[in-house]
This record gives sequence, structure tokens and C-alpha cells, in this order.
Amino acid sequence: MQHVTSKQHLVDIKQSPKNSQFAQPLFEFSGACAGCGETPYVKLISQLFGDRQMVANATGCSSIYSGSIPSTPYTKNAEGQGPAWSNSLFEDFCEYGLGMVLATKKMKARINALLNEAIASAETPAEFKAAAEQWIVGQNDADASKAAAAALKPLIAAGAEAGCPVCKQLKELDHYLVKRSQWIIGGDGASYDIGYGGLDHVIGSGEDVNIFVIDTEVYSNTGGQASKATPIGAIAQFAANGKRVGKKDLGLMQATYGNVYVAQVAMGADQSQCLKAFREAEAWHGPSLVIGYAPCINHGLKAKGGMGKSQAEEAKAVECGYWHLWRYNPALADEGKNPFQLDSKEPQWDKFQDFLEGEVRFLSLKKAAPQEAQELYDACKEAAKRRYKTYIRKTQEDWSI
Repeated sequence: MQHVTSKQHLVDIKQSPKNSQFAQPLFEFSGACAGCGETPYVKLISQLFGDRQMVANATGCSSIYSGSIPSTPYTKNAEGQGPAWSNSLFEDFCEYGLGMVLATKKMKARINALLNEAIASAETPAEFKAAAEQWIVGQNDADASKAAAAALKPLIAAGAEAGCPVCKQLKELDHYLVKRSQWIIGGDGASYDIGYGGLDHVIGSGEDVNIFVIDTEVYSNTGGQASKATPIGAIAQFAANGKRVGKKDLGLMQATYGNVYVAQVAMGADQSQCLKAFREAEAWHGPSLVIGYAPCINHGLKAKGGMGKSQAEEAKAVECGYWHLWRYNPALADEGKNPFQLDSKEPQWDKFQDFLEGEVRFLSLKKAAPQEAQELYDACKEAAKRRYKTYIRKTQEDWSI
């Protein structure tokens, strides 16, 4: 085992789901419930971007399994690189992450000023000037900034050793040379409800930040209360006889900004679409929002194996039309193309009620409100059909006009 090392440098880990699993997870061995639908997403993000990732986490399940002090499942690679993680409250986790973004921008502004000062000096070696200019051009691109940082860091270290005052200041800031991947992670309770105002504020800022919403459709960590992500008919705390109001379409709401990358994913249904969404979100130079469907122990999966079948449950949700996969990519709009892409197939609506009755949160409605159960099941299905028809209409928009 001492001689077993990571092979991720041998493949393009972002090319396919299979290749991504050659990458070392920088999120491992969490204390989440067995079969948790949330952690596979967090693990994948750490495999793709963990060596330069910063995380602002909302309070909730994800903050418990991510930071049960004194232990944490976040780790580092052989080079000592790994996610920098911290968490805040339900109501301000997005603003907390925005603060990280603005702080990083300030540090990079200092680096730019110092490098321009060095370039303007007649005493600066040509090699240093070339490396500095390379970084200035590629500072907002992950791969370009990595390459530029690798060339620039030794030169900064040598200059600091020689007594250069500019290089001494740059040496203190050189860990900001590689473009950081800023992620804000929270559940549906924080994102749809208590922290929604902050989420909307951060998205409206236009800053380069990635928000990942883990949608369990219920307040998982605080006891299973209904949220605005809870669908019609589901039983939860404060909705003991089944929720009577439809689920908010958070993704489509934020897509109306026009400059926000938005995606709705379910890893167990389409791994390639999920990987593509994370890649596109991180690559977009602006706000991004990815919403991932995550089965929860509060759902009460009836399938043999329970939460051990959470990935299969995601596939069932998409197959029957309960959950839809789509992406809204503003980069396509810039090319005159329709930015909305519906990735899931035509649902098999005849399987919809079987899906509902495969989870205790819906099935127990027959006991709690037997006279209204079927009516609520039908209302849930109709709400899903309305959403799907809305997405179909979005795919038919003419963006050449």
C-alpha cells in the first residue's frame, strides 16, 4: 500500500464520470447517514476542483458531516493542497461565501499592482517580466493560472531571497496565484427558505461564485420540517396531512437573470449530465447555481436496501417525471443559441404514483388523510407535468431573434 499512488495525472479527470473517479477524493469518510444522497455530489466537486477549492457551508446536515470538530472529512493531496472549508448560518451562508470571493479579489488586485510595478522596473529580469505577464493574462483561468503560478513562484522566491521588496510582498501572497474555485453549499431549507434572500443577493452581485443546493425537499437536520422545496402531498413536520402548496422552481427563477449558469441534476439518473453541469458551472465567469436531487433518510425509502438504493431512487425520480434534468448556459446565449437544454427524456408518467408510494413521506398520506390522499397524489403529478411543459416550451424559444 505504501507504493500505491494516485493515477489521476494519467487521464483527463473531467472528461467522463469514469475518469473522474481516478481523482483522489478530497472529501472522504464522512459521518453522514449510510447511503446519504448528498455526499456523492460533495465528493465529486472535491475530486474536480478540491486542490483549489474554497467552501462556505450553510448550517445543516452538510455542515455536520463536513465539520464535526475535531474531525473533518475534507483532506489534502500529496502536494498539501485541499479544500478550505468553513460554515456559517442558515440565513447568511451565501453572503459568507461572497465575502470570501471579495477577499480573494482584493488579494489578487494587490498581486496585479505588485507585478505591474515589477514589470515597469528596468531592474526586473526579462524572465520575471515574461512570467508576470503570463499570469496577468491567465489569472482568471484555472489551468492557465496554475501554469503561470508554477513558473512565477520560483522567481518570486529567488527575488525575495535576494532582498527585492516587491518579491517579499509577493511571497506573502503567492498562494493566491492559482485561481480559486469558490463554492457555497447549502440544503433546500437554507437555499429555498431562510437564506433565500442572501442567495438571490449573491447571484445578483454578478461575482464569479458557484452555489450548490443539496435538495432533500425537507429540513433534514432539524427534524424533517417542510420547506418551499417540499412537493405537494409529502408529509413533513408542519405538513402532517400532506403539503398543500407546490414546490418553488428555484432554478428557473434564477435563470431569469440571464447571466447566471443554472442546472438541475440527479447523479443516479445521469452521471454524465451531472459531471457536465459541475464543469460548466465552474467554468462560467459569473454566478452559477446547481441544484442536486438528494434522497434523504426522512423520505423513508421502501425499496429493499433502503438508503443503500438512494442512487437508484434518483434514477426512478427522473424516469417518472418527478425530477427533471436541465441546464441553462448563458454562454450559448452569447452565441445566439438557446441557453436552455432539457437533458432528461420524456417521462414515463404511468410510473409516477408507484414512485410516490415507494416513499413513506407520500405513502403515509393514506393513513393521515385517506380521503384526500389520491387527490394530493394527482396534484403532485399535475405540478410535475406543468414544470415539464414549461421546460419543453423553454427549449422551443428562438434565440436567433
